Amino acid sequence: MPKQIQVNGFAIFSPVHLSPGLWRHPEDRSLDFDTLDYWTDVARILEAGKFDSIFIADGIGIHDVYAGTADAALRSGAQIPKLDPMLLVSAMAHVTEHLGIGVTAPVSYEPPFTLARRFSTLDHLTKGRVAWNIVTGYSNAASRAVGRDSIMPHDPRYDLADEFLDAVYALWEGSWDDEAIIVDPTKGVIADPQHIRKVHHHGTHFKVDAIHLVHPSPQRTPFLFQAGASNRGKDFAARHAEAVFLGEHSKARTAANVAETRARARAFGRDEHDIRFYALTTVIVAETHAAAEAKYRDYQRYIDPQGSLALLSGWTGIDLSRYSLDDPFPTAKKDNAVTSMIDSFSRTERPWTIREIIEHNGIGGRGPVIVGSPAEVADELQAWVDETDIDGFNLSYAVTPGGYRDFAELVVPELQRRGVYKTEYAPGTLREKIFGAGRARLPSSHPAASFRPHAAARTREAASA
Repeated sequence: MPKQIQVNGFAIFSPVHLSPGLWRHPEDRSLDFDTLDYWTDVARILEAGKFDSIFIADGIGIHDVYAGTADAALRSGAQIPKLDPMLLVSAMAHVTEHLGIGVTAPVSYEPPFTLARRFSTLDHLTKGRVAWNIVTGYSNAASRAVGRDSIMPHDPRYDLADEFLDAVYALWEGSWDDEAIIVDPTKGVIADPQHIRKVHHHGTHFKVDAIHLVHPSPQRTPFLFQAGASNRGKDFAARHAEAVFLGEHSKARTAANVAETRARARAFGRDEHDIRFYALTTVIVAETHAAAEAKYRDYQRYIDPQGSLALLSGWTGIDLSRYSLDDPFPTAKKDNAVTSMIDSFSRTERPWTIREIIEHNGIGGRGPVIVGSPAEVADELQAWVDETDIDGFNLSYAVTPGGYRDFAELVVPELQRRGVYKTEYAPGTLREKIFGAGRARLPSSHPAASFRPHAAARTREAASA
């Protein structure tokens, strides 16, 4: 059978995500971002299109690198205001039955115990459909917001993240046995203390001495997304991730990243196919090629260059106000930047100018923009899958929710006709929908499994022998 293409809707709890200025388009509803009706409408559209999940980006920093202030971001609404996406999950889950709901949460700004509790709660409320996009953060503004002078350097942040994951794995996988909840009205007992244990994690960055407050949820550990594309980020993804989000405009670079991360996963003792890869992509589709091109040209009239510059400066750590738009994009890496963003535009056959990057990124971000009829779009999506070994796409948009609806109504039926897109959701948790029946929990090859009580006992026995 041909490879089945998986798709996530890519969004943010803000009026501007990756298409600055498009909120002004008459067909766009971005300014409804702070209403539950908007998000429940989006959730219904995505489920009608058999999307696997909605992937919600987040971060607590403001983009204040451009010209040394946040003025450009504030004027353009470039990911500000930005609300807390965890508070959307229950509402979207309530109006859907199958859609996964992925939320970005950083490991740098709170204790593992409180984050583990929230995700376990959401996993119960969604019946096992919640996912966590693990990020380390990159913004000095975010660190200052929580009382720190600056953010930790890039690679040590991943060391912290490894420890954070060990702590939450211990809570999710090791604190409660499945047999702990017995609910016996005759004996007046809800939980058996013999099957519940306190987690003792004393590490370099975190200390936990507590019983996890939440009983085992359908997935225990939420489905794990990760977006690291740096050298250290690939190691982290290869060890922990079940899905990796890639943001490249080049098929060759995407293929190289997929192959390298799969190889690293094998080195960690994991099955390389226990990781799914999703490429950032924006689709502009209409019934005919000409109509799609006209739609794309119309959208381009609304691009906000200042908003794009605010985003690019924030992501790369480079103040682009110091350069002319026709200068080559600067390639000096900043330690606390999204280093893969700089690599995307520096490791090419010719240098990109800042103006070209604004034009490219102005709609949907740094991934490819695919414009055409349903058949043309399907051809290109299949080409990306065939040539890069990705499993699917994180679908960005020019206008929302119209971009999602166009994809669901025009592209999905074409992919289904070709036998490369599901016609029905699989039953079970998000992990089972992605990996198959019987996979509600993480496999034994995943590092989280070592925190299960029986695995820990076996480890102790082996050490004593």
